[in-house]
This record gives sequence, C-alpha cells and structure tokens, in this order.
Amino acid sequence: MKATYIDYKDTNSFSDTLLAYLDDHPALRPFAGNRPELEGFTRQIAAKEGTVDRKLLVQRLKQQYGDLLQDQQAVAANVEALGNEQTFTVTTGHQLNIFTGPLYFIFKIASAIRLARDLKAAFPAYTFVPIYWMATEDHDFAEINHTRLHGKKISWETSAQGATGRMKTEGMGDVVRQYQNFLGLSENSSRLSRMIDEAYLQQDNLANATRLLVHRLFGSYGLVILDADDRPLKQSFASVIEQDILGEHSHQAIEQTSKALKEAGFATQVHAREINFFYLTDAFRERIVRLDDGRYEVLHQGIYFTEAELRTEIRNHPERFSPNVVMRPLYQELILPNLAYIGGGAEMVYWLQLKASFQHYGIAFPILVPRNSAMITDDNMAVKVLRLDLTFRSIFKTTDELKKEYVRRHTKHRLNLHDEWMELNAIFGKLRLRAHKIDPTLGPSTDAVKARLRKAINNLEKKLLKADKRNHEDALIQIDRIKEKLFPGGVLQERSENFGLLYVKYGDRLISELVAHFEPLAFKFTIIY
Repeated sequence: MKATYIDYKDTNSFSDTLLAYLDDHPALRPFAGNRPELEGFTRQIAAKEGTVDRKLLVQRLKQQYGDLLQDQQAVAANVEALGNEQTFTVTTGHQLNIFTGPLYFIFKIASAIRLARDLKAAFPAYTFVPIYWMATEDHDFAEINHTRLHGKKISWETSAQGATGRMKTEGMGDVVRQYQNFLGLSENSSRLSRMIDEAYLQQDNLANATRLLVHRLFGSYGLVILDADDRPLKQSFASVIEQDILGEHSHQAIEQTSKALKEAGFATQVHAREINFFYLTDAFRERIVRLDDGRYEVLHQGIYFTEAELRTEIRNHPERFSPNVVMRPLYQELILPNLAYIGGGAEMVYWLQLKASFQHYGIAFPILVPRNSAMITDDNMAVKVLRLDLTFRSIFKTTDELKKEYVRRHTKHRLNLHDEWMELNAIFGKLRLRAHKIDPTLGPSTDAVKARLRKAINNLEKKLLKADKRNHEDALIQIDRIKEKLFPGGVLQERSENFGLLYVKYGDRLISELVAHFEPLAFKFTIIY
C-alpha cells in the first residue's frame, strides 16, 4: 500500500483551535506543555524521571493480564520494562466501543505504537511503551453500544447502569452474529470472527472483552492495556481525590483557564464542575455534589456524607470515586511514567484547559500529540479520482463544489456571465449619472434596478450550469459515488466506519500498514491506498 499526505487545514474537517495548536500559535503556548517535537521530548523525559510508583504499576498490570501475558512476549517484556526508570510511556485512551467502534479507535492505537517506535529511534538509551488506557469507568453506554459496517448500524440493545467496563457480556450473542454476518467467508473473516467470539462471548465483562480483542490485534507490537478501575491504583490517587473534592481546586483552575482561552479567541470543550468525581458502584455511577448545609450527596441515590465521613470513605474505598473527564488525565499522569497523550481533535482542545490544574497538584503536564487521521482506500479508487481530474486534496470539497468545478473545466460552452455583467455595469453607471442630473433622488431607484438585474444574471448563470450538467451526467454520478464511498454519510470515513471490512480485505497487514505510514509528529492527514 502507498500513502500520500495533506495538511489538516485542507480537509476542512478540524477545529480552528486544533489547527492553531499544530501551527504553534503564540496565543496557545501558555496552555500547552512541551511541543510535540524531539526537543520537547528531551525536556519531558527529564520532567517525568522518578515520579511514578513503578512497582505498583507493574504489579497491577500483571494482575490484570493474568495468563494473557504468556502468549505475547512483546507485551510481557514491555510490562517488565515499566519497572525500569529508563522506560517511559506514550498513552492513548478511548471508550470501550463494541467491536472497536469507528476507525479512529484503531488509528489512535496505531499512532501510539508508531510514536513509541520513533522515540526509540531518536532516544536509543530509553525504552518507550505504547499504552491503551481503557475508559472502563465511563457510563455513557449510548456512545459505545454500536458500530457501522458498510453504513449499516449494528447495535447492542440492552439496559445499562454504572461503569461500562463492568457490564456483563451475557446476551451479546445476537449482536455478535449480526457483526459476523457482514464479514463474509474468507480466511481473514474467519480469523476476525474467532477474535470477536473469544472476546465478547467468552469474557465476562466489557473491560475484559475489549482488552482481549485489542490484545489480539496489537499484542505483537507490545501494546500494554491498562484498566484504571483498580483499587490499588486508585489508592495512589486518593490524596488528590480528597483534596479536589473538598477544595474544588480543579474547578477553580479550569474555570480561570477556560476564561483565558476564550479571551484569546479559542473555543473550549468541557465545563468543570465544582466536584469532578462520581461515586461508583456496580449498580450506578452518579455525581457527587456539595449541599448548602456542608454535607455531600450522591445524586439520585439517597447517599449523604459529612466532610469527616467523606474523608473516611475516600481513604477506605478509593475505588468508589471515579474521576470525570477533567480529572481522569491527572489520574493517568500520576500513575504512568507518561511523556505524551495521543488524542483526537476534541480531546486536544479540552486538555488545553487542564494545565493549571496539573500545576496545582505538581504533576507534569504531558506533550499533546493529535492522533493520526486517515482515509483508507485502494488503487481502483485512486484511478477513479484521477480519471475525473480530481486529487486526494480536492475530494475534501463539497460534492456541489466538485460538480461545479468539473462542469466548468469540461464544458464546451462559456458558462460565466462575468463579461456580460461588466458591460451592463458600465451601462448602469451611465444611467445613474443621467438620472442624477435629472433628479438626484432617482439614484436609489437606479441602484435597485441594478440589484434586481444582478440577481437575475446570477440565476441565469446557475441555470446555464445546471443545464450543462446534464451533458456530464455520467461523470457527476461518479463524483457522487466517490464522495459516498470515501465520506460515508457525509463525514470522514474514520468517524463512521468500523475496521472490520478493511481487516477482511487486508488481514493483519492493515495494522502493519497503519504503523508503517503514520507519522505522528508530522501533523498530516494520511491517505492510504
């Protein structure tokens, strides 16, 4: 497979804030950490040295993996390496989307693997481990209960409560069969079907199912998968949990940062609450709020704590306190020897709101690296694009723009009425002068007639273009098909389609090609074909 690269701004698909970050906009520098470049990583390594309980981390990873560590030496070696002060991580995280959800789930992990590989080449004295942080405590089941193959939505319809990672996988048989039926019959489809079976029909909960599937796909690359819904790991975070709930420090810091970002002209992504933790059990995950009388309430559950009782609960049961979107990053950076976080565009924006909170707790803020975004197609599609005199850059324009440009390039007629309008404009200049001499108040009337004629000329030009489109009907139909194939449902392929059919086509080569062609620090959109 081959790859070509285009600037993110040419895709018209990413936020102004992300583009400004990629361009190292001076106004964003106070909100970011070290730059995602080799010099920045040199400084980040120095900042993270000696800041993590490595013994605890390795112990918990071994416990979570169990016998699974025995079948991938690369993973086992990386887990052991995390006990060494010369080892650092690059981390990405995501929810537990069934069957991995949209393609960008796969792209995130491939980006982390490639970045770890590139850092090893640049800093051979160190070891770099790619980490997938499973968002097992997230409770938004509606965001993860479906995926799409060929535009067809496949959903796991079941009631959900509490953390999605703790959800039992029993009852997934129907949705698993729906997914497998789309894969067809081939060696690759059989292999993927077996992985899906082993993950979702043989594991007891969604966290273990996701770990197994991702391990099967990426284990040979040494990817380490972490489930932070873990009591000993939460114990190491307990002091921060207590300080932040009682002192509301993250709320204050993030509010100030968000205000500063808006004043600098940038949009924000998240809103910090006064208390940024949920109370978590197997049955529910609910917000904690402070009442006017000084007590703390777990919403909708009839559970209340005095301040003293809350302190005791945190110390005795830290696993019951689940960080929300603005506190999870601090938990991550506290327990991992992490250098960089790899995330999507929206994630990059909300991380920019968090630096002051990190500074308050004395935790090193990571380098922010946008995940690689990509489109995967093939030589046949590349030929179709070129036959229509298009390029991989131009296809990011709207369908209507592409059609207009195609007709204008290939028409045998002159469809632009610019010259005629210039002649009429000159005539109206003379008419306005004559009318003014007769009666100065007639000027606006002349302008109104001119405006109506301008509108009529524009409408006529559109009709000429529309009429000539019929002479190019076959080509315009091809443009429609190309756009729908590459942008299913009108959005980027990576935000809609699952990896399954691409795996059926390419097998394990799909992952190796992503890792080979992604360039995490180049900040380019990748088109693989």
